[in-house]
Amino acid sequence: MKKYSEFLSIMIIFSVLSFSLQAYAEDREITLGGKNFTEQYLLTELAGILLEKSGFKVNMKTGVGSVIARKSLENGQFDLYFEYTGTAYTVYFAQKDREIMADPDKVYQWVKKADENKGLIWLDPILLNNTYTVMMRQKQAEALGIKTISDLAAYVNTHPDELEFALESEFWERPDGFKEMMKHYGFRLPPGQVKKMSVGLTYQALKNGHVNSAMGFATDGRIAAFGFTSLTDDKSFFPVYNPAPVVRKKILDTYPQIRSLLKPLAASLTTYEVRILNSKIDVEHEPVRKTAEAWLRSKDLIK
Repeated sequence: MKKYSEFLSIMIIFSVLSFSLQAYAEDREITLGGKNFTEQYLLTELAGILLEKSGFKVNMKTGVGSVIARKSLENGQFDLYFEYTGTAYTVYFAQKDREIMADPDKVYQWVKKADENKGLIWLDPILLNNTYTVMMRQKQAEALGIKTISDLAAYVNTHPDELEFALESEFWERPDGFKEMMKHYGFRLPPGQVKKMSVGLTYQALKNGHVNSAMGFATDGRIAAFGFTSLTDDKSFFPVYNPAPVVRKKILDTYPQIRSLLKPLAASLTTYEVRILNSKIDVEHEPVRKTAEAWLRSKDLIK
């Protein structure tokens, strides 16, 4: 009878532990947000896979603009998403100090400290700079002698009706966007020659000759694949844009392991590599998850 009682006690303890572990696993749920361009889908997927492999149930909510992503984090609809230092500094905090925005460490430390007061924690930054860039087809740029944004400005000022520019609507209005860039470089493109479209279509519009120049991202693999050139930002208009996971303090306090789980991305993902990964998705049409998993395996971050 005593042995039976001991056996029964062990089974009860085992059942309680099993139930507790199951409940703990079910509670480890996190919502990852993401913006509406390739690199953001990729970064979100990389983080999601690492968290899934560690027992988290991951909900993905991607495909939104910067302002919506930020508000979603602030109001708890997102638990974590990747934000860019330059975007936070110039857009959310409306800062303009070029000495800070052009320095990767200074701008990171500034936004990190500012967001701590809002209960938002910046984790380790990924040291790739996905700055905005102004693109042209390389052959046309060479024919017109345009190598820098200053060259483009001078050409527009002497040929105001010849160039058409493709951009995303958000880029038109941002303090680090097109209207402010025109002021900074001293030119003005007539409104009828500014074509607004989704960011993915700007590359196609330029490739197919529907426009002469377009906005893009410096880490995008289509720049080389489509025969584009990025004009040099010779007057240092664009800030540094290092991405970093930004997480709600409540979530990080509950799951502090998130910091160490995502740290390998900061240590391993370079500008060169992300350009290749973006190209696999956009040019070779490889699924985002497949691309992310292959890269993580190549770095021995998952089995």
